[in-house]
Amino acid sequence: MYEPIRTKSVHTMAAAPEVPHRSREEELDIRLAGQLTALLTVTDELHALATREDGGAARGAAPDGAALAAAAERIAEQVARLSGGHYPLRAEPSDEAGPSRAGALQQRAHTLAGNALAVATSRGDAAAMALAAERMEAHAAPLRDLATA
Repeated sequence: MYEPIRTKSVHTMAAAPEVPHRSREEELDIRLAGQLTALLTVTDELHALATREDGGAARGAAPDGAALAAAAERIAEQVARLSGGHYPLRAEPSDEAGPSRAGALQQRAHTLAGNALAVATSRGDAAAMALAAERMEAHAAPLRDLATA
C-alpha cells in the first residue's frame, strides 16, 4: 500500500566517523603552551618598555631589560618543549609607553603567570611550575610598588 522509504531519515543518527581525540595530557600541553606564549608576548612588551630610551618613567615599574630578556628566553624554551620543538612566533612590541601601560602589563603578566602555574600544576610539570611561580613573583614586586606609590 505504501512505498518504502528509500532515503535515510534526517532523524537517525549517522555513524560518526572516527574523529581523533586528544588525551588530557595533550590538551593540557596545548593550554600550557598557550598561556606561556601569552606571557612571552607581555614579557616582550615589558622588555621593550624597559629598554626604550624615552621610557624612563616606565623603568621604575618594570624590572631591568636583561632580566626580562632572560625570562623571555626561558619561557620560549618551555613553549618549544611543549610544542614539539617549535619555537613560538614573537610579536613586535607596540610603541605605547608610560607608567600606566607598564602597570597594566605587569598586572597582565602576573595574571598570565598565575594561569600558567595552575595549568602546570594540573599537568604535573615541575619545570613549568617553577618558571610560572618565578614569573609571578617577579611581576608581583612591581605591582606592590605601584600600589604603595
